[in-house]
Amino acid sequence: MRFGTRVLLLQLVTVVAVVAASAGVFIVLGVEQLKHETETSALSIARTVASAPVVRSEVTRETSRGINPSAAELADGPLQAYARDVTGRTGALFVVITDGEGIRMAHPDPGQLDRQVSTSFEAALRGEEVIAWERGTLGDSVRAKVPVFAPGTEEPVGEVSVGFERAGVFDDLPQLLLGVGAAAAAALLIGIGATLVLRRRWEQLTLGVQPEELVVLVQNQAAVLDGVGDGVIALDESGVIRVSNSEAEKMFGRVQLEGMSLGDLDLPEDVIRSLEKGEARDGVVVGGRVLYLDSRQVDRGGQRLGSVIILRDRTDVMGLSRRLDSVRTMTSALRVQRHEFANRMHVAAGLVESGRGEEAAEFLRTMRDRGPVDYPLAGADLLTEPFLQSFLGAKSLEADERGVQLLIRDETLVLGSLEGVEGVEDTATVLGNLVDNAVTAALQAPEPRLVEVTLMDDGPDLVLMVADSGPGTAAGTGAVAAPPADDETEETAVDRVHGHGIGLALSRDLLRRRGGELWLIDPGGGASGRGAVFGARLPGVMATGVAGQSRNSREEDE
Repeated sequence: MRFGTRVLLLQLVTVVAVVAASAGVFIVLGVEQLKHETETSALSIARTVASAPVVRSEVTRETSRGINPSAAELADGPLQAYARDVTGRTGALFVVITDGEGIRMAHPDPGQLDRQVSTSFEAALRGEEVIAWERGTLGDSVRAKVPVFAPGTEEPVGEVSVGFERAGVFDDLPQLLLGVGAAAAAALLIGIGATLVLRRRWEQLTLGVQPEELVVLVQNQAAVLDGVGDGVIALDESGVIRVSNSEAEKMFGRVQLEGMSLGDLDLPEDVIRSLEKGEARDGVVVGGRVLYLDSRQVDRGGQRLGSVIILRDRTDVMGLSRRLDSVRTMTSALRVQRHEFANRMHVAAGLVESGRGEEAAEFLRTMRDRGPVDYPLAGADLLTEPFLQSFLGAKSLEADERGVQLLIRDETLVLGSLEGVEGVEDTATVLGNLVDNAVTAALQAPEPRLVEVTLMDDGPDLVLMVADSGPGTAAGTGAVAAPPADDETEETAVDRVHGHGIGLALSRDLLRRRGGELWLIDPGGGASGRGAVFGARLPGVMATGVAGQSRNSREEDE
């Protein structure tokens, strides 16, 4: 049996029991009320009769004579007439008047006159009032007995007894029972109706799911929310977050998401609109994290319940992708370098073997001046650090294929060398991202398309600046702007000229972890006619001490 059916039956039994108990109580109270009203009526009539002057005087006179009158005399006497009149007006079963010896002086049955009453009269002669349910010559009745006092005294000289038939007491009982029954039936119907409405409402709220199934649902929900590595957010129809897991709270940097809306999570308006339509969005930057958000509508039984948003943190993936791109760039540069170096060695070896020593020496000097690989990197001789020279050389090859020239500015001075695998990878990620974005921006402007790079080491820190000849950052696009990247107010949302902000967010997050900074030196554009200039500081990536010299210094020493 379903739980809802069991609850319905239990409620029905409870309603029936309560109604039955209430009806029983009302019936008992009604019967007692009818009895009390009859007793009160009998006592009031008896008191009225006993206080009548004719009754007091006649009973006192007959009691004082000591001679009992005959039944015929009593039947024609004033007391009999008075009692009959009261009986007719009040609807009582009898009105009996006795003297001090209990002899009837008035009775509905004239044949009972001049006889002693069949019930006790001693209490009345002691001056007490008595109400009793007794059986007399006229059958069972409720009667009230009161004393008759002599005129002007408090001396009992007789008794007045007024009775109502027992059956007549409950003449109004059927009507009372009908009213109580009708009220009980109405209460029962109301209870049944309320139970049915409550059951229907319950099933609507629980979507027909029984409590046993709700327990399983809660267990499954806890297992799903806490057992997956993705963030999960459930919203109701009004867009308020009702359920979230710890991963979602970690991604948004909040302790409690329940009760908030998507607008409270600092999401861009276009992202919120897409999620409300049930669309997925990738590359959403929130708090230095790159997120993938997939929204799905939830329906059950044709009723829309809200939506569920799945969040995946793509920050690490994007970071690894950037580093993989850097490794690929370095690998490509090394492959080109190896191939070019091998070709040059073949040329030098051929000149030597053919006895053309002077030409071979000149060729080797040219190789020394031009560097190991003939990169289309203007100003490459200003940079002697091997990795930076190879990396920017490879980037210059890529830029040259796209029609952009990569230039090392004269202000460049790097005396040290990069230290450690992590330092090399982080430098490649930040520098590669800025150069790629600058090349993309330069493509938006007419020729000549140029990207300028300036690198300087400051002890263990590497400071770099990247400028482009593009149109500059558009106002309000949300590119990284001054002050430095430790300012929590800066955004890295979307700059359609300098990329989609994901690389900048990764670079900023990487630099924050290292204690560095990334900022926009000059937004460019407008009347300036210049492109944007970005700057970055990478702490702790350079080896201590002087690991190399500039090419110009070595030439002067030679």
